[in-house]
Amino acid sequence: MRRMFGLLAALVLSLAGVASAQAGVDVRVDILAQRIQVTTTEGESYNWAISSGRKGYRTPNGVYRPTRLEKNWYSRKYGGAMPNAVFFRGGYAIHGTTAVGALGRPASHGCIRLHPANAAKLFALVKKHGAGQTRIALNGAAPDNLSQFAKASGGAKLKVAKLKAKQGATVAQQRKAPNWDTAREQILLRPALPAGAYGYQPYNVQRYHETGPRWR
Repeated sequence: MRRMFGLLAALVLSLAGVASAQAGVDVRVDILAQRIQVTTTEGESYNWAISSGRKGYRTPNGVYRPTRLEKNWYSRKYGGAMPNAVFFRGGYAIHGTTAVGALGRPASHGCIRLHPANAAKLFALVKKHGAGQTRIALNGAAPDNLSQFAKASGGAKLKVAKLKAKQGATVAQQRKAPNWDTAREQILLRPALPAGAYGYQPYNVQRYHETGPRWR
């Protein structure tokens, strides 16, 4: 009998371990539809409107795990509050926003914005199940082909370097080329020589031929 109870207890613990291992949060972000689908292995399911990167910025595609949770976060770079932030790649996060009127269309610098209540719910789910049991998948295209990641990529750095080089070449050329306007102003500002100055004679063709050159 004791052996049977022991086997039953081991079976219950084993099943509990399997259930715990399967517990998790699945987050799927559809950038084109501007929606986020959140499901858990406990049967919870949510579908909320989002705001991803607006024109000029891009929300990265890919599959990630949460890197850190910040209950109260403020972006000094963009000057905005990011409550209940679930960071998944560098400075990119899923977080709450006060700009709820923009939800459903691209409006962020690349993060995924949620209604504050929905962000708090997602934050609680991730905290409950753990980052290791949370999967965040983002897919869809940016609204235009000119969007850039908020953090400058190698291509952006190269463009900046080329622009600086071009500006440097322009400055060098300006320094090398004569500034005719400045030279003309300097000439006009010079005092006129008096008529009796040494080596000066007014030019008079007729007198020159009658008397010949006269130099003082």
